[in-house]
Amino acid sequence: MARDYYEVLGVSRDASAEELQRAYRRLARRLHPDVNRSPGAEDQFKEVNEAYHTLADPQTRARYDRFGPDFRQVPEGQEAPWRSGRARAGPGGPGPRARRPGGPGPAADEWTFQGSGIDLEDLFGGVFGGRGAGGPVPGADQEAEIVLSVEEAYRGGRRRISLDGRSFQVTIPPGVTDGQRIRLAGQGGHGRGGAPRGDLYLVVRIAPHPRYRLSGRDIYVTLQVSPWEAALGATVPLPTPDGTGKVDVPPGSSTGRRLRLRGQGMPDPRGTPGDLYAEIAVMVPTEPGPQERELFEELSRVSTFDPRR
Repeated sequence: MARDYYEVLGVSRDASAEELQRAYRRLARRLHPDVNRSPGAEDQFKEVNEAYHTLADPQTRARYDRFGPDFRQVPEGQEAPWRSGRARAGPGGPGPRARRPGGPGPAADEWTFQGSGIDLEDLFGGVFGGRGAGGPVPGADQEAEIVLSVEEAYRGGRRRISLDGRSFQVTIPPGVTDGQRIRLAGQGGHGRGGAPRGDLYLVVRIAPHPRYRLSGRDIYVTLQVSPWEAALGATVPLPTPDGTGKVDVPPGSSTGRRLRLRGQGMPDPRGTPGDLYAEIAVMVPTEPGPQERELFEELSRVSTFDPRR
């Protein structure tokens, strides 16, 4: 069964024409068979090409949204948006087309493009046509993941990583967040014909932490306090990714109360840092000593406090 065209391009169903074009350019640069020789890249490229040129035409997109993968079979007298082996005329005449050099004839293996504002000359910066399909081809950009602890993401620093037999010294900026990309220029795929290598993008993944929980740039940490600290108030130590600080616990604090430390969350070199939230958890002795038990018993006799009321 054919994949959903929006899923193929990695866009939402309400994506604009500009978003569709950006997604197509990104995928085509990475998957075109004259750039990417890995198994399956050619089939992926043709799938991306079909998805884009279906959704780039407003009328065809409307039919696809209405009828799904069977939109070409619906007998409404409308021509299919593209056919292998010949170009469909777009606003300005037949669209540009390209065929993989040395490949089979048009009926078997030709990619045809509508007049939708993109051609291979523009997409690959002159790799095809003027310089020839056998000319220099810049290396493809590549992606890899780098897993950081909360502390590493908070402080930044340098990390040595190994990838595909190569070793890199990576500078991690302070305050990187999950999903952010770190660019290593010229460390991607090999170019062809003397063209430069592509770039390597490291996608940051922040590992789960036993103490901290992240929400964007905000950091949440559990602050454990004793019953008397919660009842009477106290200044207690608070663990943070940058070390240990202190926080004032107001009198009468119960479990679940949240103390906000403004600007103490993940730093942001380009803007406002996040906040740190200390969530109070009142702890009691699991095995109270004789004197502790006596004091708790005395408190239970004299106190009129009812936590369930």
